[in-house]
Amino acid sequence: MNQQRRHVLIRSAATATVAALGLPALSTRAGSEERAAADFDVHIELHAVQDSVAIRPGAQTRVWRYQGKLLRGDASALDAWAGNYLGPIIRVRRGQRVRIDLINELPESTIIHWHGQHLPDDMDGHPRHAIAPGERYVYDFTVVNRAGSYWFHPHPHGRTGKQVYFGLAGLFLVSDDEEAALDLPTGPHDLPLVIQDRTFDNNNQFVYLSERAAGAASQGPEHGMMDHGMMGGAMGGMGGMGQMMARMMGVLGDQILVNGRPGASLKVERRPHRLRLFNASNTRMYKLAWHDRSPLTVIGTDGGLLAVPLQRDYVMLSPAERIDLWVDFGRWPAGTDLTLQSLAFEGGTEMSGMRGADLLPDGSPFTVLELHVRGDAKRSATPPPHRLSRLQRPQPRAAVNFNRPKVFNLTMGMMVWGINGVGFDMLGASPLETVQLGTHEVWEFRNDAASGMMGMTMPHSMHVHGLQFRVIGRSVAGEFLRHYGTVKAGFVDEGWKDTVLVMPGERVRLLLGFADYPGLFPYHCHMLEHEDSGLMRNYLVKA
Repeated sequence: MNQQRRHVLIRSAATATVAALGLPALSTRAGSEERAAADFDVHIELHAVQDSVAIRPGAQTRVWRYQGKLLRGDASALDAWAGNYLGPIIRVRRGQRVRIDLINELPESTIIHWHGQHLPDDMDGHPRHAIAPGERYVYDFTVVNRAGSYWFHPHPHGRTGKQVYFGLAGLFLVSDDEEAALDLPTGPHDLPLVIQDRTFDNNNQFVYLSERAAGAASQGPEHGMMDHGMMGGAMGGMGGMGQMMARMMGVLGDQILVNGRPGASLKVERRPHRLRLFNASNTRMYKLAWHDRSPLTVIGTDGGLLAVPLQRDYVMLSPAERIDLWVDFGRWPAGTDLTLQSLAFEGGTEMSGMRGADLLPDGSPFTVLELHVRGDAKRSATPPPHRLSRLQRPQPRAAVNFNRPKVFNLTMGMMVWGINGVGFDMLGASPLETVQLGTHEVWEFRNDAASGMMGMTMPHSMHVHGLQFRVIGRSVAGEFLRHYGTVKAGFVDEGWKDTVLVMPGERVRLLLGFADYPGLFPYHCHMLEHEDSGLMRNYLVKA
């Protein structure tokens, strides 16, 4: 069947189904073309393109990336990364009206999810809205989120892992009056740090399963064939079995990149800095700490600033989570060389005895970033503001099911991921997954189900679209306490979150509020190969 006609027929069938559910109509254009340009504070075109960039010495690396063009708004609204595959940094203020046009110049369908933003369902980036090559999707929304460190990335069903791995990701930084009143570090002292892991072949090309950035299947390891990924070289020579395992378990790279660069290093002045840490890896978790074990001062999480600064010896960062740190490098003498490290931990995404010696296993220690302190030797350290924001304590009793949490078991059967034993249904939501607009509910993600390959339970990074939630409880089964003890002190649950790490054997309880927008929204594991292979479902907000 002609591909364009097939796309139209599928869209027509989906439109009929969506109409029956009472949801907004599917559209490649969200209705803002006719709106006057003056109606928008910011208007940006984002082209999803194929490109090549110099990441390591030698051949350039083929990537997929977002290229931005500012059509309206302050020049600071769009900041491109120089010579980098990462997408632009979009800076907006709370209350601004934003239009963003996605133009798909890739060889396959795509859509953008504005991760962490509270948006109507047709603006959120549901996979059902994915557009074909050559099409345009128009986003038109008002920024209502608190100031914070958000990001955007593709979200087509079954292809999210590939598209993010090849480079499609950008930052969406929101400011507001509350944050501005604190006089936090700005400009060159406000540093976004995007942490990713990648494996390169001998020709400097990304290794991802059997895929290449050009979109075609590869023919062997030298061109990016999957003999790496989660299982690494131990799966080399196993062909389809190795690839199937990596698709199910998750893809790990053997090199750490910060802001798209391996072996990253920065020069920093002896003054306060804001470090915005983003885990944009497909699967890998990080246990972040200073090399000298100086405490970390946390000022923000996924959904913005905390009420007060918190200190941690280390912080855990699972895929899609963000942490903002206050760091005054005046604590160290000029000339000091620091390293931000990921410490060893247990319970990561690996199978003992089946990983390759050439890979960097999840939970192994390594250096993430080197920093070189310079500047005024006389200056002393400055503490962060004593109070950061007005952050109410969570009120679980506001939930309509306070005494009956909804249970979502994270399951695997026949080597297929699911939630309560069921995989993704593009337009489906069960009665359990149906909520009432204007209410609060308590959900519990359980990662202790008696399922999984060879009795193994894996960590999951659970993300709920369309809202920010509060973490109100954690518990873990006794048999998992040993490895849980290597990570639990690094959780920062005090603030607003949109992604939460659920370790093996753990149950995590959340308080969610469903406000403003009816519609169909995904929730899923943000370990992207888990999501792509079934660990994703919808929830339906009914007016």
